[in-house]
Amino acid sequence: MPEYFMPVGNTDFKEIRETGLYYIDKTMLIDQLVGRSRAKVTLFTRPRRFGKSLNMSMLQHFFDIREKSDALFEGLQISENKELCDNWMNKYPTILVSFKDVGSSNFQTAFELLQSIISKIYEGYEYLADDDKLSKRQQKLFNSYLMGESGKAGLTDCLYLLTDIMYHYYEKPVILLIDEYDVPMAKGDTNGYYREITDIMRYMFSKALKDNPYIKTAVLTGCLRIAEESIFTGLNNPSIKTIVDTDYDECFGFTNEEMDKLLTDTELIEKQSVFKQWYDGYVFGNKEVYCPWDVLNYIDALQKNPNAVPVNYWANTSGNDVIRRFLESDFDVSEEFEILLGGGVISKNINPNITYGDLIKNETNLWSVLYMTGYLTIVPGSLPVMTSNDPDEVRGLYEYPFKLVIPNKEILILFEKTIAVWFEEKILGEDRTELFNAVWSGDAEKLTVEICKFLGDTISFHDYKEDFYHAFLAGLMSGVKGVKVESNREVGTGRADVILKNPRMARAAIFEFKHAETEKQMNSKCDEAVKQIAEREYTFPFREETVYKYGIAFYQKKCLVKKA
Repeated sequence: MPEYFMPVGNTDFKEIRETGLYYIDKTMLIDQLVGRSRAKVTLFTRPRRFGKSLNMSMLQHFFDIREKSDALFEGLQISENKELCDNWMNKYPTILVSFKDVGSSNFQTAFELLQSIISKIYEGYEYLADDDKLSKRQQKLFNSYLMGESGKAGLTDCLYLLTDIMYHYYEKPVILLIDEYDVPMAKGDTNGYYREITDIMRYMFSKALKDNPYIKTAVLTGCLRIAEESIFTGLNNPSIKTIVDTDYDECFGFTNEEMDKLLTDTELIEKQSVFKQWYDGYVFGNKEVYCPWDVLNYIDALQKNPNAVPVNYWANTSGNDVIRRFLESDFDVSEEFEILLGGGVISKNINPNITYGDLIKNETNLWSVLYMTGYLTIVPGSLPVMTSNDPDEVRGLYEYPFKLVIPNKEILILFEKTIAVWFEEKILGEDRTELFNAVWSGDAEKLTVEICKFLGDTISFHDYKEDFYHAFLAGLMSGVKGVKVESNREVGTGRADVILKNPRMARAAIFEFKHAETEKQMNSKCDEAVKQIAEREYTFPFREETVYKYGIAFYQKKCLVKKA
């Protein structure tokens, strides 16, 4: 059995092929793109880490007139289409530009990064500056982009100028590839300079893509389909392929068939259920796919250590700000989140045209972002379809509710951790004076009211089981100066659920709680908790302190507190 090395973090198609790294054949993308489609501009939107950049590198090496790529594509699917290869392989001048690194906490730095990226692109074509066909104006602009000295207004012409010069140099139209086109806008939205960066990108894309006579075809990738009126102003009929579309649905992510072969080749087929539980579950079009980034990282880890456990690889590649935005918005989504975290399905309409500046404008936009960026997916086989031939009864695809679920264990854990941190920070920012006044005065009735108030703000991800209430109560009592919180501490002849200690005031509070199956059962469960405190002598270690003892019964988002 040959040894296979995973291309972890490597998105250079040429290097992967030349060094013999494992490659899952996605060259069918070329056939669909130029063999079956005549679109001038195509935009692919997929979540991050699903192979967009590698596919763009593959396209570059296939089309670029400066290369001879027969050996790179030998044995791959596209090589079987000899006519297409004869007509397209290494036949066109090609530009690949990636905006994935254009992001900063401030606009000026982001703009400088943008200038630097354009400068490096021009550096790769520095030989064009000597072309005698260039006018003095073109030479001046070329040098300004090369040296990174163009101003904000001047930068908007950078891609158009390069296609113009390359077209006249090679006497052939240009293939323009733009990877991660929406990263600058996403970073601008997060860091408060959305309008400034969007103005630059809007005019850059419009100039390069709208009625540009010098391009043969253009391909863009990104996470979101930003509304045309905000970015692609006046662009003529771009072909936009989102995760909803059924064409190209096998071109990003690993299909079940590809995973079977990969795990067989690497002799890890016995781990198939683990991969499926953790990294499968995404639905693009009609295909169920795995996240490539996760799969390759975990295989690489298993090859080094057969006992390696799954890790949240995908979740660790971003700040996951979109979930926090949802939690911090004015929309009450706790019920929907609890259904999702419990493995359930919610039905929501999706907005395909999203502007980063309007992400929190309405609830539909937020659900749409979670879906389009991979935090949620649809139930397999549930893609809305036309059920009537009557034009008066036919609705558009996005007028139907989509059945949304959390795709896999990795994303479930990401939600749980994000919600836990959010709630902890929220609690720390709340005024809990009345809560602790009730604790230290023995006011069980007031304590019931205060705990119920905070329960109403929580989002359960343990289906209201005891571990949820334990984490909730411990978190609620934490973070107060002078108060120490202990969980499941051995005291007397048992383990108390939560103990508060205030050494300076020589006082403590013991909480024992029970989970009631029904609301009617709360009273008896509360009595049971009070009885347990006495029977197991939880107060035994506390000789000098004033000790308050509370039994609590929880049922969903209700509680009842009794003082022992």
